[in-house]
Amino acid sequence: MRVRTVVALVGIAVVAGFAIARATEQATPLKETVNGIIYHMPYGRPTRPFTPAVQTGNLIFLAGQIGTSASAQGGVVPGGITPETKQTLANIKDVLDKSGSDLAHVVKCTAFLADMKEWDAMNAVYATYFPEHPPARSAFGATGLALNARVEIECIAVAK
Repeated sequence: MRVRTVVALVGIAVVAGFAIARATEQATPLKETVNGIIYHMPYGRPTRPFTPAVQTGNLIFLAGQIGTSASAQGGVVPGGITPETKQTLANIKDVLDKSGSDLAHVVKCTAFLADMKEWDAMNAVYATYFPEHPPARSAFGATGLALNARVEIECIAVAK
């Protein structure tokens, strides 16, 4: 009986976590202005000590994104660098869309890779999101990315 109860509780927790993640994704975007700085909160009020996008003047600075999705239940998408890079850039696109910009207005990106040997695989995906006029970019090898991610990318974009 205890095993069934534990399995049922774990199942409920997973479903509840998934529902919360979906609700968070669909939350009404918030925007607050303090001292002329606009804090874009596309998924509602952040639960961690950073804002997904901060705007000063016509520049929007995005916090680093990794390849998380609601379907990954709080972790990064499975499969390694290629699917993680796709999801990371999809997350960037979503934050930009909800914060008044888009990928065509990105002027600078910084990529952090857990293994620089995955540079070519990351680049292959990255190039599909910036087919014309790619933004300036820097890349660094890093250890210990959040959630054991393979890649994290942050961007600066011009507001539309």
